[in-house]
Parts: sequence; structure tokens; C-alpha cells
Amino acid sequence: MSVSPVKRQKMESVLDQLKHHTTVVADTGDFNAIDEYKPLDATTNPSLILAAAQMPAYQELVDDAVAYGKKLGGSEEEQIKNACDKLFVLFGAEILKRIPGRVSTEVDARLSFDKEGMIQRARRLIDLYKEAGIGKDRILIKLSSTWEGIQAGKVLEAEYGIHCNMTLLFSFAQAVACAEAGVTLISPFVGRILDWYVANGDKKTYEPSEDPGVKSVTKIYNYYKKFGYKTIVMGASFRNTGEIKALTGCDYLTISPKLLAELSKEYVKLTPTLSVKEAQACELEKIHLDEKAFRWHHNEDQMAVEKLSDGIRRFAADAIKLERMLKVDVIS
Repeated sequence: MSVSPVKRQKMESVLDQLKHHTTVVADTGDFNAIDEYKPLDATTNPSLILAAAQMPAYQELVDDAVAYGKKLGGSEEEQIKNACDKLFVLFGAEILKRIPGRVSTEVDARLSFDKEGMIQRARRLIDLYKEAGIGKDRILIKLSSTWEGIQAGKVLEAEYGIHCNMTLLFSFAQAVACAEAGVTLISPFVGRILDWYVANGDKKTYEPSEDPGVKSVTKIYNYYKKFGYKTIVMGASFRNTGEIKALTGCDYLTISPKLLAELSKEYVKLTPTLSVKEAQACELEKIHLDEKAFRWHHNEDQMAVEKLSDGIRRFAADAIKLERMLKVDVIS
């Protein structure tokens, strides 16, 4: 139903209403989008940084990162790795100038099954931010939600005070293990869950409340709130605004510039669908997952197994593309 121009002037956009109930995060490496939609936090990943790094507007950051890699010296491989880390931090530092909250910076997906490697890379990124005058309280380190990644997050939080954002999260088992590890935040991927069900089932369209990704995040949110876990639930990877509106009230939602634009132009009344009070009344049983139980329960979810491995491969592929792009400059 359309809203009259007079009522529209008095009514807030869906995006502005959403901000009353949920912390809105920009899922982008594009500074202009961040300036326009004024989110509290921002998230990046290798795919977003790769896309942004190819824009002429950000060539200076690429040049600075390459110069940093060359300055540290070492083998060509070491120079490229150092340039990549520096580029992620340079983008993060620029984003932090534009937001009041935190930026998420991702550890190389190729370390997804290397607990110690992830810990070392995370600490390296935090050191680079420190060199740039940015404290660790403004950073979330993104780690793949493998068993190894979750345990790396546990160590980083408990021993180093480094806040972690567990990404590529598709199964309830992953969510439970993250809560038990005491990580700061999880990013369950709503849209990629929907993608799998559309590709592998007879049903091709879903109402927002029946969307498999929405239902997954709703269950995780209810479980966390019912049992008092402090870990923040941040829905991610949305395919449409219906999914976002169906998760109003979730702790955080990270949204692409395209969908932020659509929400900012929509004028309908938004009603929260998730709440702590309703979560605490849900009939959910508390479970504990050691490594064996985690691997079994996660393995039982075919969608989650396939989407986790696919997500790791995609992020790794984009990391390789980014390295190749920087390599041209390093050897020039």
C-alpha cells in the first residue's frame, strides 16, 4: 500500500525505524555508502576489499599498502602478504573515520583450519591498527566459523582481549559453539542459506517469515537470549529487504548499500519481530558441544556443510585475486 506524500513527510523511512530496534551495520568497503547511510559499524571481507581496491578513488590506499610491503622487504610472497594486511587495515582506518563504532577486518580464509595461524594473523592485524593509532576496542577480527576458527576466537578473546566476529555461520551447531567460546559477535548468513534451499528444493520463493535464513537467525537469537549469552547476533548476507524487516529487533544487521538504499526509500510501519521477552519464553533446550559433538551436529546439516566450504573457497579465491593485483605493483 502506497503512503501519501503528506504522511510520508511525517513518517520515518523503514531504515530510520529499523535503527530504533537494531544496530545497523554497513556491509561495504565503499566510503561513500558509509557516509550516506550513517551506520554505527561497518564490515569488510576479501570480496568487498577486492571490489573497492579496483575503484580509481581508492588507488592511493593500494599504493600505500604496496609501499609498506616493499619497505618491510623479504621475499616477494612476504611483501605481498604484508601489503594485503596493510590494505585491509588502511581501508578499516578510513572507515573508522566515518563511523562511531567498530569495523570488522577478516583474517585470510586460507587459514580457516589453522587455529594458531588465525591467532597470529589476527594479532598482526591488531598491531597494524595500533601503529595507525587505533585501539583494539574499535576492531572486530573476522574468523571463519570452523571448529578451529571458533577455538582461535576463544583464545583471542580470553587471552588477548581481541574482539572477534565469527563469519560464514550457517548451522545451529556453529552458533552454539561460538556462544560457548565467548566470542563478541556472530554473523549468520541469511541470504546464502536461502540460496541453498532455492537451489536444492522444489520451492523457489518464500515469504519473509518462512525464509530458511530468517528462521535460522531467529532460532539462534532466541537461544542466545533465553540462556543469557552475551554474544551479539548480527544477521548478514541479505537477498532482499523482506528478510531484513523479518529480523527487526535482532541485535545487529549488516546490510549492503543497495538494500540500505531500498530501505531508505520505503515508508511503511515497521514492527519488531524479535525480542528478549519472547525469546525467554521459547521452548528451547540448552546444549553443550565439545569438538566431536560439534563436528557431528554440523555435519548433519547438509546446507551448512556445503555453504561453509563454498564460502571459504570464495573468500580464498578473492584473497588470491587481491594478491595478484598487488603483485603487479610489488614487482613493478
